[in-house]
Amino acid sequence: MVTGGAQGIGLAVAERLAAGGAKAVLWDLDAELVAAAAERLGCEGRAVDVTDAEAVETAAADLVKDHGRVDALVASAGLAGPNAPLHDYGLDDWRRIMKVNVDGVFHCCRAVLPYMRKANFGRIVTIASVAGKEGNPGASAYSASKAAVIGMTKSMGKENADLDIAVNSVTPAAARTRIFDQMSQEHIDYMLSKIPRGRFLEVDEAASMIAWLCTAENSFSTGAVFDLSGGRATY
Repeated sequence: MVTGGAQGIGLAVAERLAAGGAKAVLWDLDAELVAAAAERLGCEGRAVDVTDAEAVETAAADLVKDHGRVDALVASAGLAGPNAPLHDYGLDDWRRIMKVNVDGVFHCCRAVLPYMRKANFGRIVTIASVAGKEGNPGASAYSASKAAVIGMTKSMGKENADLDIAVNSVTPAAARTRIFDQMSQEHIDYMLSKIPRGRFLEVDEAASMIAWLCTAENSFSTGAVFDLSGGRATY
């Protein structure tokens, strides 16, 4: 299952998984977009608000009822939010970003882990950001939310290491997706200036690594953070 699966990195991951023979199930808040994406990929799509814990629990239960198990979760749904210094940051904007980026990941992982633990198999990949490691100016809420995702992932990796469950995070540099619509041009230019490769990440490049982390071949790495930063983060 791929959250935020109707667009951006999530859609690219779903395409990669489906091409490899997986039965991809797309979750996205945008009902029309997820329906169109699912039809194009020939897979299942569902409108799910990841901030709604009950809705997530129900959707996960329905998935297992229909397919028998859930092998992998890619938690890609997220918001960038507006750009402003912390002392000017709107309270509603801050809370919305935390609700989607942190609570949304928590809800989805909490919903699928019991099924994975029962089956003694599972792969979870959370989509964080290099901003969660370095902190981007003008993006305190986004940076803090992604740092929380990294910490959450490390905890889950340790908690489930006794079973064949791998929980890892990827920290991409910026990719030119619809999330850019939420950012100022100044902030976009800043992000590009920090990438030694001199270009933004391509979603297919991200999908390649994320899809591998979802496979049985990834049998040892867990609680780890994999950079996709074009040389920006080297630690």
